[in-house]
Amino acid sequence: MRGAPPRVRTPEEVARARARASSTAARRAAVQQLRTERAARVRARRRAALRRWTHRAGAVGAALVVVLLGAVLVSGVQPETPAAASVALDLTARATQLRDQLTATTTDLQTARTSVAAAEADLTAAQDALDAAQATLAAARATVGTGADDLYRAGPADRAVAAGYPAGTDPAVSGSLAVAAERAREQLAGATVTAQSAARATDLAAVRVDTAAAVLADARARVVQVTDAARDRAGALEPGVAIALTGLAGGPSAPDQQGVDDAARAGWQARLTAIAAAGVTLPTAEQLRTGQLPAGLTPARDAAGAEVPGVAAGVVGGTVVTIPSAEAAAAVSYAFAQLGTPFVPGGTTPAGVDCTGLAAVVWTAAGTALGTGLLDQWVAGVVVPPGQLQAGDLVFGVDPLAGLDDVGVYTGDGSVVTASAQRHQVVVGPLPPGATGIRVTVPAESPNAAPPGTGTLPVTCGVPAAQVTVAAVDPAWGGYANGRVPVSALCPIGGGHLLRCDAAGAYTALAQAFQLQFGTPLCITDSYRSFAAQQDAHARKPRITAVPGTSNHGWALAVDLCGGVNVFGSAQHDWMDTYAGWFGWVHPDWAQRTGENPEPWHWEFGNLRS
Repeated sequence: MRGAPPRVRTPEEVARARARASSTAARRAAVQQLRTERAARVRARRRAALRRWTHRAGAVGAALVVVLLGAVLVSGVQPETPAAASVALDLTARATQLRDQLTATTTDLQTARTSVAAAEADLTAAQDALDAAQATLAAARATVGTGADDLYRAGPADRAVAAGYPAGTDPAVSGSLAVAAERAREQLAGATVTAQSAARATDLAAVRVDTAAAVLADARARVVQVTDAARDRAGALEPGVAIALTGLAGGPSAPDQQGVDDAARAGWQARLTAIAAAGVTLPTAEQLRTGQLPAGLTPARDAAGAEVPGVAAGVVGGTVVTIPSAEAAAAVSYAFAQLGTPFVPGGTTPAGVDCTGLAAVVWTAAGTALGTGLLDQWVAGVVVPPGQLQAGDLVFGVDPLAGLDDVGVYTGDGSVVTASAQRHQVVVGPLPPGATGIRVTVPAESPNAAPPGTGTLPVTCGVPAAQVTVAAVDPAWGGYANGRVPVSALCPIGGGHLLRCDAAGAYTALAQAFQLQFGTPLCITDSYRSFAAQQDAHARKPRITAVPGTSNHGWALAVDLCGGVNVFGSAQHDWMDTYAGWFGWVHPDWAQRTGENPEPWHWEFGNLRS
């Protein structure tokens, strides 16, 4: 039996069903909206709590920060309190992120400056084209004006000449005067067309100038944007993050340099910690210039009572001390984060810097766009009188012949962070005798006169004019046995090769000089050789390899070279004999042509003690 046919709903029933469905959907949407808003409020409260806690940890918990940083960044021992450890790790993570941002700032500024240079060149070319077009237009207009005037004033004989007939031609012989006049008008029409074409070219050139000027304005605005953002970031730098940033490094320091670097780093961290614990807010450079200082600060004064530009004074630990600008503090902290970075002539990246490159990188990150030339940096601020150097000042070394020859960032307590050509990496060194400073946060009222010096020698970032005397080096370092040096303690030099980091920096500089001379890279076949690699090499070449555990390659201080260097008497080998010592590399006596085991390819960093 068939079932009853379905009942057809009335329009009123259909409408009621739709209304119920719509109401249900609306209620569900409202519930979901409430849940979303509640979750957003919870997240906002958590973020606010985190900000308050982070600020408290950075500005008040000074002793806690010091202990944590010492544990996490130096010894690696975890603090006892898990919550406190998470705070220190958070600061370290934020400092690492900040370092990446500061590094990106340097890259962004270099890109923006390149754009400015290209735009300036385009504008110059466009202006030259406009000047030429205007000159052509003026000449064409003069031709039209003169031709029209001559045609109007000319008699029959003159019109015949204007039409192209020789002077003195009888107009009656040359044809009717009307024909002569027509020919002159045709020539005038041609000059008019030329003038009109010159006018169009002038208009196009003017448009090109306007376009180039707009591009240049945008490029310059980008430079300002990058530096302003960096300055704002430096001004808002929290003490805890600055302390953690100081504890980072660009690479391992040489073993005999590590203690000096660590002591200077700890001293700067302690100073920041004391300032934070006293509740002192670092003033920005703008506040120092305008005198609108944070509460509790006054302008610093020298012994004679004169105001010291660009520096404040405040009470820390019951004593009146100088307070650096926020930008100077950021610059010094970032400078410490470059320790261990290899020295590379002309370098301005984490892969390598020279002394001017380091100064430019550090202060660019703090919001001041320095050039990469010593003279550019010398005129970037006010000269600091002797005895008034403050953290963040650029400190210049002067060579009697070269004039300005070196630069570093003053960190206080008589120490300077610099990219040392002699140490082959970024290090902490003593303040040079008679050093002169520049405070880049205070503009000079007039250009600074350069220190005396003939300027006849190239800038060498502190390397003496004479060839470097290669000192004896104890090959054992870091407490490692021969061939047992961990990869984490070494630095790459390309092609999978590794060396002790100061040797790696010196090798990089040597390789760049070699390529400048020969146009080809320095060829290398061997560098650090682990104990297992020494065993393998000795098994294959027992007559020419050292007993495993005794090879100088096992100290990560020796290389074997190719590409001509491996041949006595070649141009490449002779060049190495002459110049390798400038970079700290020597060809040991035993490997010389007359040595007990001649190896033209074997070179060592320093005179290794046996």
